[in-house]
Formats: sequence, C-alpha cells, structure tokens
Amino acid sequence: MPKVLILGSKGMLGQELVSEFIIHKYEVFDWDKEELDIADFIAAASKISDLHPDIVINAVAYNAVDKIEEDESVFELAKKINGEAVGNLAGICKELESIFVHFSSDYVFKGSDGEGYKEDNQVSPINKYGETKAIGEQQALEVDGKFYIIRLSKLFGKPASSIGAKKSFVDTMIWLATEGGKTHLDLVDEEIGCITYAPDLAKLTRSVVEDERPFGIYHGSNSGVCSWYEWAKEIFKIKKINIGITPVSGDKFPRSAKRPMYSELLNTKLPIQRNWQEALNEYLN
Repeated sequence: MPKVLILGSKGMLGQELVSEFIIHKYEVFDWDKEELDIADFIAAASKISDLHPDIVINAVAYNAVDKIEEDESVFELAKKINGEAVGNLAGICKELESIFVHFSSDYVFKGSDGEGYKEDNQVSPINKYGETKAIGEQQALEVDGKFYIIRLSKLFGKPASSIGAKKSFVDTMIWLATEGGKTHLDLVDEEIGCITYAPDLAKLTRSVVEDERPFGIYHGSNSGVCSWYEWAKEIFKIKKINIGITPVSGDKFPRSAKRPMYSELLNTKLPIQRNWQEALNEYLN
C-alpha cells in the first residue's frame, strides 16, 4: 500500500488520520513537532525527501485566533506555519511527485454572505488568522502540484494528545456544566457556521485521495449549520445535562479578532457528509 506521512499526528485531526489510514492498511509515518517542525524549511525538505512518501498530509495549524490578532510576533509565526510552510511542503511534494493534502478554514471567508461559500468563491478574510490560512492556500495553488486543500470549520473529536492542546467546544461545554460547576451559561447565538467531526473528516480525506478526485479545493465539514448556542443546546440535550443557557450577541464577549458571521462551507464537489447532529450524537454516546 502507499506510504503516507501525516504531519501534526498528535493533534485532534492528526490522530484520527493516523487511525484511518492504518486501519486501511497504508504504511503510515506519524510525525508531530518532535519529529519535524514544518517551520524549519530546510529540515522539512531533507527529512521528507529521505522518506519519499507517496502522500503527505499536513494537519499542522497555528490557530490561537485572538493571540494572532493581538501580537505581531505571533502573527509572524502563524504566517510561517499556516502560510509559508504550506508553500514549502507543496513544493517538496511537487519535487517528489507526491500527493499533498492540506487543511484550511472557513475563516478565509468574510462571512457576510448569508448563502454560504462554495469551494471556488473568492477568499476575503476579516482577521489575521484567516489571512494566514489564505496565504497557505494561495501558496499551494501557486506551486500547482498534485494537491488537495480541504476546508473545515469548528473541529471536534477526541482530545488531542499533543502538549498544550485545547479541548474542543464540546468537551469544554460538558466540563463547564459538570466539574466546572456552572449552573448557567451565556452563549453566542450569532456566528453561524458548520461543524466538523474529526473522524468523519479523516474518512473523507482518505476517500478523496483513494477516489483520485481532481486536484483542488474541497469542503469537508459535516452538513447543516448552527450557532455556538444551538450547538451547546444539542450537547446538553444529548448528555441530559440540566443547565440554563441564554442566547446572547457576540458583543457580550469582546474578542480581538472579528469572526465571520455566516461562514457555511457549501460542499458542491463531494457526497454530502452526514449532519452534525448525527456526528455529535455518535461522539457523545
């Protein structure tokens, strides 16, 4: 079977990609930051060329959205990891004639279009994190090798095993309402978007590669949309947790980075993913 290199293998998505490709009998090499810092372009070229994988899947991302907005040095780091390193990896893969898979974000869109965004819509980020992800997309497109860019939104799944990894929104909500001792939560009922279940995205990624889909940009979120409030409401309903929740506007929680208000990722190229409620139900049960 083909040789697959998964970068960011201890992240929430990376660990699911490792499992998915191992189960389907690929020869999997799982590298996290200890094995390769993708921001070290020379080391990346050397190590990946020595391995010569058939497929390179980049699940590395720097996504501290508000820190990126506030701190110029953090913005520069995010540009390197989310942007320039993607171009470097795409170039390495083109040289090796390997397939390159990279994950991007709904944050590349402005979020002012109430009808959602297709794969080929013009990107127009409204925050610096979105800018860094758009740079990565552009650099991969310019290299023009054998590449797939798969956009996702609001990832959840089993907690990552990488050091310092954040809990997903799902696990955070459950913790707040149980060990965290909260009896009431105010939750933003704006910012409508898609949700992405990590195991579903890992399956979709494998199928895109195996089915030899045309190279280019795809949308990989689960189907349907919701706000943070609606998502939390469904979490508490499934877990039978009795807690008061109130829908509020985003003004209640001032944040440095603007968020897209409506960023549905319309999937026009692939079989429709199952809806987010079904995926959430599977995760919580």
